[in-house]
Amino acid sequence: MFYYVLKYVLLGPLLRVLFRPRIEGLRHVPARGAAIVAGNHLSFSDHLLMPAILKRRITFLAKAEYFTGRGPKGRLTAFFFRSAGQIPVDRSGREAGRTAITEGLGVLSRGELLGIYPEGTRSHDGRLYKGKVGVAVMAIRAGVPVVPCAMLGTFELQPTGRKVPRIGAGRVTIRFGEPLDFSRYAGLDGEKAAIRAVTDEIMYAILNLSGQEYVDQYAADVRARQAEQRSRFPKLRRR
Repeated sequence: MFYYVLKYVLLGPLLRVLFRPRIEGLRHVPARGAAIVAGNHLSFSDHLLMPAILKRRITFLAKAEYFTGRGPKGRLTAFFFRSAGQIPVDRSGREAGRTAITEGLGVLSRGELLGIYPEGTRSHDGRLYKGKVGVAVMAIRAGVPVVPCAMLGTFELQPTGRKVPRIGAGRVTIRFGEPLDFSRYAGLDGEKAAIRAVTDEIMYAILNLSGQEYVDQYAADVRARQAEQRSRFPKLRRR
C-alpha cells in the first residue's frame, strides 16, 4: 500500500516536477504479465525515477547495504527501500548470485515486473560495462521477455559519490526498447555459451538505446583495479 502512496502522492509527483523526465518507448513495457526491465545504472537516482514513471509496480533487486545503513541518511534509505517493496540481496560470497536469481524468479512467478541492472553496480565514469549473466538465467528459466532500458542524464544529475542531486543539471530521459524474446534458448539456462549470448544481446540493446561508450570488462573489476592503483600510488589521486 505504501508503495502507491510513495509513487502517486509523495515522491512521484515531486520527482516529475524537479527532474521533468522525458519518457520514450513506454509502450514497450508490457501492461500485464511477468517481464524483466534491464537497464544501465548511472546513478542512485535511477532507483527513484524509473518506478516513478512506470504505470506498473516494479521490484528491484537492491544491494543489501541499502537496508543496513546507519545514521539519519542510512535509516531513511533503508525505510525507503523497504517501503517501496524492494528486495535486499547480499552481493558477497559464492551464493550471492544464486540468491539473487532465486529472489528474482520469485517476483516473476507472481506475474510482476522485475527491475535489474545487469552491470551489477553503478557505472563510476558514465560508460556501459559488461553485463553479468544472472539476467539471462532468469529470462530463460522464467520464459519472460526482457525490456531494455536506458537512463540518460542521471550521471550528470547525481554521479557516484554525490549525495544530493544537482537540481537543474539538465533533463533526464528514460528510454525503453522493444522487448527481447529469448524463447529459442528454452532449457539452456545452464549452458555458459547460451547465457553469455543472451546477456550480450541485452547489453547491446541497452547500448543502442543509451549511446554510451562500452567497456568489455566488469565494472566492479575495473573499480577494484583503480582503487588498488590509487593505494599503491597515492600521488595519482592528486592529479
